[in-house]
Amino acid sequence: MSRKLPLAGGETARTACARGLLRTGVEEKTGEVLPAGVLVERVGWAADLASGMVAALLTEHWNAADVDMLAGGEDAGGRKLPSNAWMALRRLGWTASPAEGIRVNDRVVRMAQETAGRTLRSAKWRADLTSGVLAAWPADPARRTAQEWDAAREAVPGGQFLPSSVINSRTRQIAAFATKHGRMPVDVFEVEAAPRTARMLLLSACDGQQATIERADDPGRALLRLQLPTRPDPQSYADWTWVACPISLPPTIPANAVVHLPTLRIHRGRVRADLAYSHVVPKTRPSGHTVALGVDWGLNTLLSAGAARLHDDGAITALGSGGMFRAAGVLAKQHRLRRLSEHLHTKADHYQRLTGGTEHHHLTGRHAVLDEEIRHVSDRRSNLNDALAWAAARWAVDQAITAGASVIYVEDLRSMEARGMGRTINTRMSQVVRGRIVDRMRHLAAEAGIAVVTVPARGTSKHCPQCLAPLRHRKAPDRPTTPGWKWARCGSCGWQGDRDQGAWQRIAARGLAHQTKTVVDRASGTMVVRAVVDTMEADAVVVATPKTSRTDRSKTGPTRPRTNHLMPRRREVPSPVRPSGRAGQRPEGHAPTDRQRLPRAAHRHQSVTTISTPTTGHRPRGAALGAGFHLHAHAAPPRWAEPVSDLTVRIGSLS
Repeated sequence: MSRKLPLAGGETARTACARGLLRTGVEEKTGEVLPAGVLVERVGWAADLASGMVAALLTEHWNAADVDMLAGGEDAGGRKLPSNAWMALRRLGWTASPAEGIRVNDRVVRMAQETAGRTLRSAKWRADLTSGVLAAWPADPARRTAQEWDAAREAVPGGQFLPSSVINSRTRQIAAFATKHGRMPVDVFEVEAAPRTARMLLLSACDGQQATIERADDPGRALLRLQLPTRPDPQSYADWTWVACPISLPPTIPANAVVHLPTLRIHRGRVRADLAYSHVVPKTRPSGHTVALGVDWGLNTLLSAGAARLHDDGAITALGSGGMFRAAGVLAKQHRLRRLSEHLHTKADHYQRLTGGTEHHHLTGRHAVLDEEIRHVSDRRSNLNDALAWAAARWAVDQAITAGASVIYVEDLRSMEARGMGRTINTRMSQVVRGRIVDRMRHLAAEAGIAVVTVPARGTSKHCPQCLAPLRHRKAPDRPTTPGWKWARCGSCGWQGDRDQGAWQRIAARGLAHQTKTVVDRASGTMVVRAVVDTMEADAVVVATPKTSRTDRSKTGPTRPRTNHLMPRRREVPSPVRPSGRAGQRPEGHAPTDRQRLPRAAHRHQSVTTISTPTTGHRPRGAALGAGFHLHAHAAPPRWAEPVSDLTVRIGSLS
């Protein structure tokens, strides 16, 4: 099977990953069917052999000299190291071997070396970051001055575009070490111990002598063949046998995609397979865009998005009024789970102090129950965050596809920190999974050939989208004198609207004006506009669309006939001959009784509106606003096109 994809003009190969499951296997030599439990046991034996060698390699080479040599890309003789981690480790002479008396295939050793090499290479960035922070250590670690910030960014590689939260977290880690030991650490390898070894089989480092995978005639099936031990301590190669495992491919893997060897891991008594596959997608471009989607972040309104068009004369206009993805109910549930987790952790720490680590204490059983409950709550939080990230990203990409946009501009909030807004708001802002949403957005947008570019966020909510003048923020449009942050009004051009609505217009206009400054980050491979250019920012204004005057009563179409009969309008079709539903025959009327009830808020127009917060009387709950994700997330439908003329046929009375 060929591993190369035929590409046409404007296409590129993209590698993605999907989750699979190994439910059973067949031992090829004897034809014996291995149930799920036996398959989990044999895969676990192989993973234990590989993870043991990985731990030995990491413990031996977890130091600055070895990491620098591996990340430098050259061996002691000045020769360039191979790109594959296992080949680089063998060039350097860093070998691994199982315990005495255990016989493993050389491909198992290769998997261990590949895993250890990737881990050691990834430690180089943390080592350079820690060295830079130590070199520019501030007088007060809790609060850096402007000069100390500049010195820290100069000392750290790539510190000019590094989020401030990363430097602050590394500073807190070093300060905790100094408080505990009474001295400053030398490097990151003194602050952090060797990472824990993952219990997995990295089959991508092997060849056909250890594992193969082929797609079946059925597009949704594949066959994985690999060698597994028949005992936890194989004494010879005879203790390794070939096992054929059928895999059901997820529907997200296209029928023409090339499937690569997966990574196997044990998770909750099952063998999970991370299936890598390559397929053809449209190629994205950093510039040359005419229609763009701007996405703004919020707290209760998680996403606000709308499309803008760049015309030939350089003018930028907004396409419609945009939409919102509200997730107040989901975020409130996440906040409740976080408080519950903190409460359980407090009780577990108290039990730990009372038991003193003894196994025969009468509170040990309760401590074990609390640990299990903590794990359960953590899984719920992780699943909720993952579902929210996928739902928000899917909504944003669908908005771009509907608008015909070729790029999505998202404001870069990596350096944003929740400060000065109160303990509750600060915590809620810190818990929002913005980074995960952007990652999912890039994954889904690449399938449609849509680029995702981050732009600087400074000033997007502060200035008017039509004249770039500073905005005045108020509580609501019907309370123009009450200070607030939701409603924005421009004193220069008279524009007013929702704060988030103006922000997505500013983001889309800034991205279209600066698209020639889009670069690809070498470290992450993402597209980004790093800085705002004043001359280009002056052109990043949204031209106001002319509004029809209310005094203009010129006809734009045929006048809809009206009836003077004070009676309900009736159908212009004959009554049904026989009952059409379970409610029986209804001879007249315009509201059939056999229609199923629509889902809640499926017919509701969820446009961009803002009202003042009610202080008395009934206060609506966020969960009752509409139907959507978990009945707590509500997405506005796209409204890009201009409203069409009313083509309703004549509806009147039969009398």
